[in-house]
Amino acid sequence: MSSKLSTFICQNCGTETSQYFGKCLNCNSWNSIVEEIKSKRSRHQNIKNNKKSISFNEISSKKISRFTSGFREFDRVLGGGIVPGSVVLLGGEPGIGKSTIVLQSAGKISLNEKVLYITAEESLEQVKIRWERLNQNSIDLKIFAETNLSLIIEEIKSVNPSFAIIDSIQAIHNHEMESSPGSVSQVRACSSELQNLAKDNNIALLIIGHVTKDGALAGPKTLEHLVDTVINFEGDNISSHRLLRSIKNRFGSTFEIGIFEMLEEGLREIKNPSSIFTNKENISGVTTTITNEGTRPLAVDIQALVNKTFYSNPRRTTTGISINRLHQILAVIEKHVGIKLSEFDCYIATGGGFEINDPSSDLGVAISILSSLKNIPALASTSFIGELGLSGQVRKSNNLRTKIEEAVRLGIKNIIVPKLEEELNNNFQNLINIKEISNIKEAVDYSFSK
Repeated sequence: MSSKLSTFICQNCGTETSQYFGKCLNCNSWNSIVEEIKSKRSRHQNIKNNKKSISFNEISSKKISRFTSGFREFDRVLGGGIVPGSVVLLGGEPGIGKSTIVLQSAGKISLNEKVLYITAEESLEQVKIRWERLNQNSIDLKIFAETNLSLIIEEIKSVNPSFAIIDSIQAIHNHEMESSPGSVSQVRACSSELQNLAKDNNIALLIIGHVTKDGALAGPKTLEHLVDTVINFEGDNISSHRLLRSIKNRFGSTFEIGIFEMLEEGLREIKNPSSIFTNKENISGVTTTITNEGTRPLAVDIQALVNKTFYSNPRRTTTGISINRLHQILAVIEKHVGIKLSEFDCYIATGGGFEINDPSSDLGVAISILSSLKNIPALASTSFIGELGLSGQVRKSNNLRTKIEEAVRLGIKNIIVPKLEEELNNNFQNLINIKEISNIKEAVDYSFSK
């Protein structure tokens, strides 16, 4: 009897079937099922278990000790630094700078810790060329070019580094499996082996992963559940700015962001990101809002262009803001301000194309639309914060204290916010002019009264 069997695995979602289908029955993707050969394993294995269940009182808790990545922005996203024994997954588009930021960080970490950089996609000579371009310094950094998982594990055990980097997981293969590198089975098996190695030897491990054409991390979803932290490296081919965004973090807050700029000599962290997304312009159609990304407040310009339409259906286009939110804001303006916008095209863009997910930017979007329509600048040196309700009310915003503090730090003179607690208002009374409103009509009257 043959000791091998065939299974059919979807390369998109990881679903396994016993026969081939042109379309995956789970994720409905076409031509994503690939045949893979697996070896039969005995179901009866002698497992020695010396562990026993214990109560919480018997568990000794230790304070998490971290070491720095060399970048304050990177440390912020990680929750304060790298935790020994943790596994971090870093994903991003091709050419976005994943290998660059990791190599720069490896050089900085090696000044205090032992670091092993495993390159499975490039030769040692190619890594050396990038290293010379980045002009970095290192003390205890070793480079190892290999794609075989067994040899990589042996090298990690031999070197016993404090921090190890795998670049990338899709290029590594386990010779005990007959599937090709990058397949769901290979990625799952290699990641599991490396995770066990990191936990057993208290080695911080950073794994670089590829992304699909939709921008999601390639490989099975279990890969993201397996690791402690998932980070996306975002950007585009036109702008030099890069965003490091945490999607999952067992040791810190999620959706924290770090901002970098790609230069000829590598990545440089941006210490005052609000200066990138706002120009402090007092022109029609432009307002400033303050949004929270993770624990960080950011000032972002919102630009609007409202023009008479030449189409039966007016155009609605957004950059950095959800199109559905724009439709909702336009409906609130029509209903509660009494301005008919169905005869106008409306274009909305955020400063630098920054993607805003905080609903407290609704008020800034609404005022910028009305400013462009009236061709009148809104109140100068003003920030607009508040979520618009469907009844026209301005709802309370989260983290309002940090947003007001950011406005004060940037030298903004006025801020329009929902109703505040008396204590919060008194704290900023002499630092900034705070205008409290309860509905959009009050905001419009105040914004265009001077």
